[in-house]
Amino acid sequence: MSDVVLSIRGLSRYYIEGDRRHDVLSQASAEIRRGEFVALLGPSGSGKSTLLNLVSGIDTPDEGTIEIDGVCVTELGERERTLFRRSHIGFVFQFFNLLPTLTVEENLLLPLELKGRLDSASRDRARQLLDIVGLADRAATFPDRLSGGEQQRVALARALVHEPALILADEPTGNLDPSTGERMLDLLDRLVREAGRTLLAVTHSRELAAHADRVLRIERGRLVEGSE
Repeated sequence: MSDVVLSIRGLSRYYIEGDRRHDVLSQASAEIRRGEFVALLGPSGSGKSTLLNLVSGIDTPDEGTIEIDGVCVTELGERERTLFRRSHIGFVFQFFNLLPTLTVEENLLLPLELKGRLDSASRDRARQLLDIVGLADRAATFPDRLSGGEQQRVALARALVHEPALILADEPTGNLDPSTGERMLDLLDRLVREAGRTLLAVTHSRELAAHADRVLRIERGRLVEGSE
């Protein structure tokens, strides 16, 4: 098993507006190793969300390749990318993205159901994760009865429950107040490291970057090391 979980090589994404080409990403390259927590910084419009969409296989690049756990995602068809994403990637979003018609436990079990792994052991793991994030007593509660911090804890547990190779976080504390956000960061850091998972977190937050092993930033469409 390779030590590299995410390999980005020569990644380019652009769009045409009239007779002009606008480069969002230009020959971006980086490697993230197993167990690393990497923060991706950059101003609004720099291409952070574009990169996340490309890594997750939601979008496809104009040039370059992306490999996750040895699989070249950019060579997969749309359906194959969807199936790969369900099994190998976990997501933590700024706005939680919990399904309002499902209970907390049902939201947590959904990735397992989509992966075809809804057995007793997986259910036990889901309940264990709810206990770890302090929400075991809210399993039968619907998301609209939870605070923002509680919803984000459910989202974190959901991202981990199917044991993905890579977790992608998009401004995971952006919709939380500073105090709740700091507690969420501590929990995110601890759970990801204890599970031995790899995390790429897109953020504007210097506080989140301080938790990371490494910081990448987007500069003129390329990925470079360092926060400044």
